[in-house]
Amino acid sequence: MLLGFVVGLVAGLVANATAGPDAAWVTGLTTYVTQPFAQLFLRLLFMLVIPLLFAALVIGVSEMGDLRALGAAGWRTLALTLVLSSAAVVLGLVLVNVLRPGDGVDPQLAQRLLTDAAGGAKSVLERSPASLEGPAAFVEIVPSNIIAAAAENQILSVMVFALLFGIGLVIVQDRSAAAMTLKGAIEGLLEVAMTLIGLVIRLAPLAVACLMFNLSAVFGWDLLVRLGAYVGVVLLALGLHFVVVYSLAVFALGRMSPLKFFRASQEAILMAFSTASSNATLPTALRVAENQLGLPRHISRFVLTVGATANQNGTALFEGVTVLFLAQFFGIDLSLWQQVVVMVICILGGIGTAGVPAGSLPVVAMILGMVGVPPEGIGLILGVDRLLDMCRTALNVTGDLVVAVVVSRGAAGPPREIAPE
Repeated sequence: MLLGFVVGLVAGLVANATAGPDAAWVTGLTTYVTQPFAQLFLRLLFMLVIPLLFAALVIGVSEMGDLRALGAAGWRTLALTLVLSSAAVVLGLVLVNVLRPGDGVDPQLAQRLLTDAAGGAKSVLERSPASLEGPAAFVEIVPSNIIAAAAENQILSVMVFALLFGIGLVIVQDRSAAAMTLKGAIEGLLEVAMTLIGLVIRLAPLAVACLMFNLSAVFGWDLLVRLGAYVGVVLLALGLHFVVVYSLAVFALGRMSPLKFFRASQEAILMAFSTASSNATLPTALRVAENQLGLPRHISRFVLTVGATANQNGTALFEGVTVLFLAQFFGIDLSLWQQVVVMVICILGGIGTAGVPAGSLPVVAMILGMVGVPPEGIGLILGVDRLLDMCRTALNVTGDLVVAVVVSRGAAGPPREIAPE
């Protein structure tokens, strides 16, 4: 994917510098080759995003089926997960609004790409950004017809339905064999959707090359400047949440020294960074929680297992920053209400995003379509997504351990001391 990013970027910059974005051969190449292939890749993502999000969110909520069995500890897990995710998204949105990494692009060029994208992605952009305005939008997030909502790409409505569906499944699954069968079927749907997403992602290197050629041929060197600013803002937001928010949570709520916590958690953090997968890091995180942090096994196993799917702080932050950055890049001014809607989707997306590499890309792509940003913009971040994915996965796994420390403190007193080796 990085190779495709570099090839597309260099070729686009050369075309921009030597021929200009209006040259006949550049226009022909983008019209008949690179843009159709990029659109094919994006449409494959959009085709799978509804079943993927529905299944992932339902399973993520249903995994909290032991909330009642764990009593107060379970509800503390849920509450702290929502608080940390909300703090992450708010921090990211504040930084991107203050630092504005997407500003500075030629408005006429941005409008040109917006116009070009509107035709190729009509099915994605059919909902106007105005539909997110006003108090009526709060009512509209509860769908009157879930099939129609899915057909119209009303992603927030679909997520609300999935959330309620998952809660209903939690309520009945203990006393209904049919409900457990249904849960198994939804897990199968999630596995199929993730398998197909994996196949689509194999096209990503070629798609990234096409997307980056289209963008760099139009925007030239401004693209690199904006991209560097975007990466800087994402890393700054992730770093602040990691160091400041997690330290405060561990110290104030978990009664543990942040230095001790980070030192004990370093094996899980490094594993998460290297694999970019919360699910792959779960065995290591379980061992760290029990052996290095001294947390009660029944608490840590529940919190970390649920957290691998449902507590994606870094992913939620990344999604919010990415959407606002691309809106700024293309000169689209999102109102406060639209940003609130984006924040809610990102928080829910943190629950419904698969804990695997590139699992958040379908969510980002769909949010872009909701707020009227051309989906081609995702090409800007695909080339650097692997590094950012590694960083946000480290944040996700660390957040799971933070929640485990806090919940263990409230449920069973201070974590037991580990005898020195």
